[in-house]
Amino acid sequence: MNQFNKTKVNLLGNSLKFGVFLLPFSADFGATALGLVLLGLWRQKYKKIIKNPINWGWGLLFLWLVITSLLAVYSRYSWEGLGNFLPSFLMVASFPFFFKAFQQLYQLAWWIVLTSIPVCFLGFMQLFFGWETPLFLHRIGIKMTAYGHPDGRMSSLLMYANTLAFFLVVAFTLAIGLWILHYRRRCLNSDSLINWQLLILTVAILFNGMGLILTNSRSAWGLAVLGLMAFAIYLRWYWIIVTVLLVILAVVWAAWIPIYQDFMRQVVPSYFWARLTDDLYDDRYVTALRTTQWGVAWKMMLQRPFFGWGLRNFTPVYQEEMNVWMGHPHNLFLMFLAEIGVIGTFLFSGLVGTILGKGVKLMTKISKGLKKNEEGILLLFTYLVAFALCIIFNLLDVSIFDLRVNLMGWLLLSAIAGITYNFQLENEQITEQK
Repeated sequence: MNQFNKTKVNLLGNSLKFGVFLLPFSADFGATALGLVLLGLWRQKYKKIIKNPINWGWGLLFLWLVITSLLAVYSRYSWEGLGNFLPSFLMVASFPFFFKAFQQLYQLAWWIVLTSIPVCFLGFMQLFFGWETPLFLHRIGIKMTAYGHPDGRMSSLLMYANTLAFFLVVAFTLAIGLWILHYRRRCLNSDSLINWQLLILTVAILFNGMGLILTNSRSAWGLAVLGLMAFAIYLRWYWIIVTVLLVILAVVWAAWIPIYQDFMRQVVPSYFWARLTDDLYDDRYVTALRTTQWGVAWKMMLQRPFFGWGLRNFTPVYQEEMNVWMGHPHNLFLMFLAEIGVIGTFLFSGLVGTILGKGVKLMTKISKGLKKNEEGILLLFTYLVAFALCIIFNLLDVSIFDLRVNLMGWLLLSAIAGITYNFQLENEQITEQK
């Protein structure tokens, strides 16, 4: 690679880091930086991008979304909804060409983790001291409400508690993976740099863990526990598995098991069991329940199973039926079934599943290879866990309508796709040389 090409790669890399760091603070600035990376990659790699077979699938999916918009019941909503997907599809088609090696996965993970520390700090100040951003910053997408949104739930700069919870689940998972990686390095060769890195990662894990608790998001709590269990199983740290299961049992006992329940409720803080039983929010209407929203989405799918109602059409349909505005049905796949039909949903699921399947296959192949790359396996495992948690999160919520966490999810998928694609390309070149 000549000096000019190296300069272009470094420029794209710096723009990506800059965009990832700015994204939680300002969607406008962060997305602009990532947009420059997107344009640069399409300009440099256009021929390779359109030759990648899986990108034909993303193109076909977008074409399907256009067709469903033409046939949508509420066409205007559907055309507006396309804006949530076109940048994401362009991104997952091109960004994999940036993530050519595990080093890039390592760097991206670090930038997300480092960003999460000030985001959590601002969230603590918001919740306990009433910090909020000045009005003039709201115009450029920097908005923090005093004492959280909803009130009493930490939201930091991401404006809503569940949105922050999504971001922290990703950052928490990546921080654990990096902590394990650096702990292994320290066991082999301890120096001051590794010690400082471990200290920063420990702070990040503590901040993200406390932040997740203070978002008061039940789904985020469960996802954080699942992430911990995944790493414990991967490392065969069975004592962590037993400890986590005992903690879960105690909370569930305090929430729902009537035998000695009063005693368990004295042991387990009410903050946890009362949230599970909804005692903290006992004034919720039927229309606010996820089960009600899921039922309406399912009925919509049964009425128009092939083409669906059109993107963003759940909102007007739900408002007509329940007389309540609701932005989405709190389940991405039910939303897709209702809005883009069975074919579109299966195509989307197949494309994402193909990338994840190749990631798992690559991890297995590397672990069984002669040149075993322990750090590479751990990084890929960490990204697969983080994105799997994103999928599960979207079974109980929908993340695509917030630009920041939406781009975060597509970044993770692009990183997994990039590693698998470039590894496959290297193998093909080696085979041709033989």
